[in-house]
Amino acid sequence: MAGIKRMETDIAIIGAGGAGMAAGIEAREAGARTIAFEQAAAPGGAAIISGGGCLIVGSPLQKSQGIHDTPDLAFKDWMDWGGPSADAVWARYYIEHTRDDLYFWAERLGVRWVDMKPQEGNSVLRWTRPERNGLGLMTKLIEAYRAKGGALALEAEITALRRDNDRVVGLEGIDRKSGERFEVAARTVLVASGGFNSNLDMVLEVRPDLRNDRIMEGSGRGSTGIGHRLVREAGGYLTHMDHVWFYVYATPDYRDPGQRRGLVFRQAPGYIWVNQQGRRFHNEALSGGNSASPALLAQTPRHAWAILDRPMTATLEIADPYYRDGDKVVRAKVEELLDNSPFIRKAATLAALAEAIGVDRSVFLAEIERYNATFATGLRNEPAFGKPLAASKPFDTAPYYAIQIFPLARKNFGGVKTDLRCRVLDKHFEPIPGLYAAGEVAGMAGGHINGRAGLEGTMLGPAIFSGRVAGGWAAHEAGFGAGFKGSPNRS
Repeated sequence: MAGIKRMETDIAIIGAGGAGMAAGIEAREAGARTIAFEQAAAPGGAAIISGGGCLIVGSPLQKSQGIHDTPDLAFKDWMDWGGPSADAVWARYYIEHTRDDLYFWAERLGVRWVDMKPQEGNSVLRWTRPERNGLGLMTKLIEAYRAKGGALALEAEITALRRDNDRVVGLEGIDRKSGERFEVAARTVLVASGGFNSNLDMVLEVRPDLRNDRIMEGSGRGSTGIGHRLVREAGGYLTHMDHVWFYVYATPDYRDPGQRRGLVFRQAPGYIWVNQQGRRFHNEALSGGNSASPALLAQTPRHAWAILDRPMTATLEIADPYYRDGDKVVRAKVEELLDNSPFIRKAATLAALAEAIGVDRSVFLAEIERYNATFATGLRNEPAFGKPLAASKPFDTAPYYAIQIFPLARKNFGGVKTDLRCRVLDKHFEPIPGLYAAGEVAGMAGGHINGRAGLEGTMLGPAIFSGRVAGGWAAHEAGFGAGFKGSPNRS
């Protein structure tokens, strides 16, 4: 056909985020030609704007702090937290490879791991942060992919997978810059397109119980479920799709014309949350998706207000590129949000704040008074919900703020079912020749590695690792290398 650009490669990768770049590096090291197709104008995906933390077991950072961690202990925590729907085989596989095949591997690419942070459900510190967060991590992966000769096609929208009988043999797409259509012939295709949490219609399709509530889109802007559609059309099996990981420390992005996106905000340890009845309902120090999210979803209506006084806003961070300069917070833009969002109320007194958010004033003021009184007791934890007080303070400095928070769909813990080689499986759980999947499109790894809850660091870490696995085996099927082997730590 005239007017169609034709390309040829050994491996066509859909997506240039954490999984896609890791896959490309692995495939290039095996000797395969690769093209990574990215719908955005720059590579990085959701990973490049993330906190960058990865769950890593047995790392030098742990040992430097005297932390004794083992794959057995991490596996127990993982399964206890994720529940019976967690994929035990993939979880064990990932955990045993985190030290050599994630931590040390990334170091060899120039990544510097700098510290750890406690996360709910973990017996010890494991959430390990790279320098400059996800930006620093992904910058090194993208540089490594390019240095190894991997090709990137940006602003490329993939519209279909090409098949020859049962085998996937390439893909079709559109160049968003020129409008030109293209076809790619490939020996194998690797889908690393991310999740679907920036497609609210798809979120509500798999979670119809939330249709009557305000739910916000909260992933990378390209996480619209394109890869899920492509794989399903090719006969791939999607599993555990209702396992959506919600955060609730998030408020609507008033700058979003569609009023669908949310903004995650962090670093406000002193705040408390009240429901629309004006009552606290949770220990706000437990803000994770397996503690805070169920607590908020149990409220009627399913939203709340995060209450802060002026000093508490000084460290507030917004997890969105508009409010950051790389890994630095732009305080002027945070102030812009506080002053302009209709979902944030500001008042000179706590009584006026109660009026502004429409809660019962006497109930609200009694909650604040009870909370403030705790600080004079010398207790380490406030009695009502057990919140630690060390990083908090009384509400005593005007102006006072109330940030309206709603459930935000952040990560997909279900997706494309794969085997341990990241081959896409059909409804008979047999591999589809020529087709691989890794990262969030595959529920981070395998289809449902986390189960219903993640220990944190169990999203980006498995996405990158499964990308390496997929890249190695996709190259092998294309005739390059011996497949991914790695070096498991079983001590």
